[in-house]
Amino acid sequence: MFLGRIRRTASGPVELVARRAPGELVSLADLGSDPVAALDSYGLDRLTELVAGHDGPTLDEGAVVFEPPVATCTKICCLALNYQEHADESGLEVPPEPVLFFKPPSALVGHGHPVVAPARTRHLEHEVELAVVIGKVTRDLPAERWREAVAGYTVINDMTARDLQLANIARNVPWDQSKGFDTFAPAGPYLATVDEVPDPQELELTLEVDGEVRQRANTRQMVFGLPRLIADLSDGMTLMPGDLIATGTIAGIAPLKDGDTMRATVEGIGTLVNTVKFRSA
Repeated sequence: MFLGRIRRTASGPVELVARRAPGELVSLADLGSDPVAALDSYGLDRLTELVAGHDGPTLDEGAVVFEPPVATCTKICCLALNYQEHADESGLEVPPEPVLFFKPPSALVGHGHPVVAPARTRHLEHEVELAVVIGKVTRDLPAERWREAVAGYTVINDMTARDLQLANIARNVPWDQSKGFDTFAPAGPYLATVDEVPDPQELELTLEVDGEVRQRANTRQMVFGLPRLIADLSDGMTLMPGDLIATGTIAGIAPLKDGDTMRATVEGIGTLVNTVKFRSA
């Protein structure tokens, strides 16, 4: 099942929807606006029954405004250098342990919304990633039980002000700000439930800019897979429902210019489309 959060107009209320067929959405507004909470309260089987039995009007996917597919998110946990080829292109060594940094929830933005680079940067880059959506309060979870924490998956684009990041790295100071500006965590369009993704370590990732493929690889190439990541992150730190784990990007990062349209795709999960705007432009 593919669950989303949409507005029928730009200023309308947020409602929960399910994609029943390509381009066709069924409103689940009576169940609230939180996909993770709906899965927890009603269960996947009951939600599937409700969507299958819906006999009212449907919504056109192309005529709604998408919001991020999580209603509440206390943190976006991001993994650095989790693909060998990306480490190579960055001139860095793959770390012996997972390397974590955070994006604030205020960086989240939905499918179809612009990514707005602040005037202080002139060098913005894309980073397509598989994101894990946490479904329940999780702490100290053993690697073999990692699936217990997962509500589903979505697409995230780890936007980066590369000039600011590299300047801070050179000064040996934290570089989180270069990753954490408003709109720098576009995610969506949907939360794909676990039944839609039998093996999250066997998914093609692709990012196109105005039709040009810039990034392409497979999640099987991760240095640290999902069992290790969830066990490591939950070791002493509580993961909350709606939290996101961005599992690292692949090779092919490159600069963007004002007006570029990015299409970030994770096989079986969806395609996230966002256009770039530079305030300096």
